[in-house]
Amino acid sequence: MCTSLTLTADNFYFGRNMDIDYNFGEHIIITPRNFPFKFRKSGELNSHYAIIGMSSEADGFPLYADGANEKGLCIAGLNFPGYAKYSDTDAPDKKNIAPFELIPWILGQCADVDEAEKLLLSSNIVDMPFNDKIPAATLHWHIADKNRSIVLENTESGMHIYKNPVGVMTNNPTFDFHLTNLGQYLNLTPDDKQNRFAEDAGVKPFGKGLGSYGLPGDSSPASRFVRTSFLKLYSKCRPEDGVAQFFHILDAAAVVNGSIVPESGKDYMTTYAACMDADNGIYYYKTYAGCRIYAANMYHENLDSSELIRIPQPEKPVFDPLN
Repeated sequence: MCTSLTLTADNFYFGRNMDIDYNFGEHIIITPRNFPFKFRKSGELNSHYAIIGMSSEADGFPLYADGANEKGLCIAGLNFPGYAKYSDTDAPDKKNIAPFELIPWILGQCADVDEAEKLLLSSNIVDMPFNDKIPAATLHWHIADKNRSIVLENTESGMHIYKNPVGVMTNNPTFDFHLTNLGQYLNLTPDDKQNRFAEDAGVKPFGKGLGSYGLPGDSSPASRFVRTSFLKLYSKCRPEDGVAQFFHILDAAAVVNGSIVPESGKDYMTTYAACMDADNGIYYYKTYAGCRIYAANMYHENLDSSELIRIPQPEKPVFDPLN
């Protein structure tokens, strides 16, 4: 599962809900400009843009789930089971990249979506696990900057890059379905409901919010896509409230523990929600256990270093006492 979106208020924001039934050792990792990325099939990238994001780490390599670079380009990988299909063979005329390498491959080299799209067209995503214990995740990717938003999907029919005019993404099925599915909800409005059914009977709306009657409230990918798109497109906030507004929109798509029971039988929830201020290199996030928003600023670190910068999550949720 998972939901991602873009929002422009005082700054450009990008982020996501991480819906999952386990923790993957995630914490904020800042990759400075001179950290050497060693790609399995496409050489090394020893000098690149600095990156901040939520990541785990294996053998010294950051396995980003989402992130932003110092130029304001952002990416999130979302679950795409049953549809994701990577190449079984290397492409001799392209750069062959494993799924776990894709986020640093793009963020390290591209300043905006235009450059990312061009690099993707010369890349081939190969079906390669990190190691025997870390298989290749079945993902598709939301890529955005302040001007454009696209979705990258690799399926049985190959690589597809979709324009994303609403700046929202969820999970299955393929992205073109979600855009088409919005056509079923053209009646939704934030305005008061008008009586078009029984005018002579004097029937009147009995409460606020009836203009959005029919807005889906379940946790399926299609419903989360519609609900998040509606809330984002009609979002209003003061410029200084952009981060708070972003989290309010994500909260409407968050998964409450116990509301979905996966086949594993494990607890399934929105383990963290993230909002990246792409203009200022700040990564905001909160966890399921607490409502406090934490912030990490990439520019508070030495971005010319060659060593990964790790910012661990707080061990316990923090609550501010008032008395």
